[in-house]
This record gives sequence, structure tokens and C-alpha cells, in this order.
Amino acid sequence: MRMMLRTIAVLSLIGAARTATAETLTADKAVELALKRSTAAINADLGVLDARGGLYGAYSGVLPSVSARLTRSGSLSTHNTGSQLFGAFTIPSDPYDSESYSTTPQISGRWNVLDLSGLSSVSSARQGLRAAEMRRTASRQDIALSARRQFYEVVKAVRLSDVSIRALQLSRSDERRVRALFEVGSVSRSDLLKAQVRTAQSQLDSLTAIDNITIQRISLGTLIGVAERDLGDVDTVLNVQTQSYDPAAVLAEAAKNRPDVKAAELEFKSAGLGLRAANLARLPYISLSGSAEYNPFRTTSSTVDSGGLGTTFLSRSVRNETDRVVSGSVALNWDIFSGMSTESRIASARAKLERARDTRAVALRNLEGEVHEALLAHEEALERNRLGQSAYESAAENLKLTQQKYNVGSATILELIDAQVQLQRAESDQVTALAALRVAEAQLDRVRGR
Repeated sequence: MRMMLRTIAVLSLIGAARTATAETLTADKAVELALKRSTAAINADLGVLDARGGLYGAYSGVLPSVSARLTRSGSLSTHNTGSQLFGAFTIPSDPYDSESYSTTPQISGRWNVLDLSGLSSVSSARQGLRAAEMRRTASRQDIALSARRQFYEVVKAVRLSDVSIRALQLSRSDERRVRALFEVGSVSRSDLLKAQVRTAQSQLDSLTAIDNITIQRISLGTLIGVAERDLGDVDTVLNVQTQSYDPAAVLAEAAKNRPDVKAAELEFKSAGLGLRAANLARLPYISLSGSAEYNPFRTTSSTVDSGGLGTTFLSRSVRNETDRVVSGSVALNWDIFSGMSTESRIASARAKLERARDTRAVALRNLEGEVHEALLAHEEALERNRLGQSAYESAAENLKLTQQKYNVGSATILELIDAQVQLQRAESDQVTALAALRVAEAQLDRVRGR
């Protein structure tokens, strides 16, 4: 009795949670939420941002740089002394103090006009950005597949829970009938005990199915970034449209559209250009530099102690002004020895190229196997769905015939119960097959790069 009350309470809570939100959660809505809120989607976007930063950094090596500077400087020296030597005569100079200030507005620039290594680095970074965008697309497809798979786990749990609840109700009804027949001596006590065991097992299955709904809803909420209590009602319709696929066409579509395969190819090209850029760093490069100063001026003042005792002073003040100072240079630079930094860069670039080569080979090698596996899973799901539907129709017809036989006394209560159990098992198998078919369709779309 306590188990029955718990079942009713749990169902009431679930019903309250479903009615709390008017909008029904569909598979497409779950995918949309997952693409917006999941950590994997955010990390994929940040990966593209990181690659874009690498491209900007590569451009900084080939684009001109311009800087502006305003300098204000000053100096002060006190009690400067010295002497002058004329032949055999030494003439001491008078002590003096000096103070000077200068103001210099300046604009300077530099441009590596012919840096082959920098140009190759830009091409490598550009390919890397495209690869990151393809990786983001592939990650979003994986997220969509995971969201759909978990969504249909929730749907399956809800549908199986409905089946288990009806099975519990049927078990209780059968137990009452068997008890009534036992009291009149039509069945043995063993039959009554079997009915009680079946009722207890149905209660346990019902509680397990109800708890599984909450567990699967929590998993779905975690995946799409929504609290379980805010999910609301879930669309439990499992209608499917069977479709056949041509393996050759699916493989061709996958090879053309798969973003992870495209990303592997772009990463290989990026790594090759990176190795070229590292090797070209050994060559000389040409750079232009220039600067311009506008209206710089300098003031200098000095005070001379002519008497040597601080009694007589001579003062002088000088101001120098210039309208403009422009300078420029063209330099041929050659890093003959960089302390092994160029060799280190080349070794790292070569290792990156080999890893990218292996990643591309694995992606191309596994593509056909993934397509074949997805097609087999889809065919298996189709066959399971067909067999499940056929089994359900046969079990329903068998229950109908057994019920008619039982009504006229040509079948026992145990035969009727067995027919009911077969129908419940067939209904559960059909629900599982329908959910598996929807997941197989989503997996096939993922394999084709959709």
C-alpha cells in the first residue's frame, strides 16, 4: 500500500512539473538550447576566437606598425669643474651649473616589406582559422546528436513508465480475480501466490520506471543547461517515417560535407604552411623604418662662478627650435644565428605537421567505417521496429482470442495472464525500438555531416 501511495505521489509531482510550463519541449528545442548553453558549444566558439587571435598575431609580422610619442626630458648638473692644458700651462676653468629641458613630439613606423616567413605564417594562421570553424561545426553536430539521444531517452522513459503503470493496474486486477477464484476453489494457492508475486514485481517495475524518468530528465537538463524543474512537459510522440539509403550516396555525401574531415584537411595544410614559415625564417628579409619629429625644442641655461668665491656670476640661456626632422631607412636583415630558436621552431612545426597528417589519415580511413556502422544501426533499428510492431499486433490479437476463450471457459486465468504479459512486453519492446530508430536517424544525419 505504501508503494502504491508513493507511486501516486511521484506521478502527481511529475504532472505538476509538466503543467508548470506551457511550452512543450521538443527534440529541436532541446538541440537549440544545447547549442546555446552547453559547455562544449561555448568551448567551440572560444576555439574559433583563439584561432582568430592567432591570425591577428600573424598579420602583425607583415603589416606596418606606427607609434606616436611625446617626450619631455630634463637634466641638471651643479658645480661642474675642469681644466684646460696649453703646452706646459694648466688653466683651471670656473665652476658652473647647467640646466636643460627638451620637448620632442615624434611619429615612427616600421614595415617588413619582404618577409617570406611572415607571409607564410599568415597563410598558415588563415587555414588554422578555417579549421577551427570546421571544428566548431563538427562540435555543434556532436552536441545536437547528444541532445537528441538524451531527449529520446526521456521519451522512452516516459512511455515505458506508462506501460509499467498499466501493467501494475492489470496485475492488481488479475490478483483480485485470482483471489476470488481461489476463495471458491477454482484455482490453487500456488496460482494466487504467483499472482501476488507478479503484482509485487509490477509495483517494483513501476517505481523503477518512474524514478528513471527523473534521472533521464536531470541528464537532459544538464546537457542543455536547464534545471530539471524548468524542463516542463516533453513531447513523447515517436512517429517515424521509414526511409532507405544508398550506401554509396551516403558515403559520398559524408566525404563532401563532414566538417571534421574538412577540419583535418585544413589543419594539415596549416601545419605545412607553418613548417614552411619556420624554414623561411633562415632567409634575410627587408624592412622599412622611418620617424618624424615636429617642432622639437630644447632650452639650456648655465651659471658660471667667475670669481671662484661665489661673488661674481655669469649667466647664459640658449633655446633651440626645429620645424621638422624626418628620417628613414631601408634595411636588409639576416638572422644568421638565433641561438637555436629557429631550429626549435622548425622542429615544433615538423611535429605538428606529422600529427596533422596522422589525424587526416585517421579521419579519412575511419569515414567509410563510420558510415557503414551508422547504416547498419539504422537497418537494425528499422528491423527491430518492424518486428516490434508485428509482435505487438500478434500479442494484441492473441490477448483478444484468449479473452474470448476465457469468457466461454475454454482458457484458464493463467493463460489469460500470460497473454496480457506478452502484450505488455511487446508494447515495451515497440517503444524501445521506436526510440532507437529516432536515435539511429539522428546518428545517420551526423555521419553525413548534416
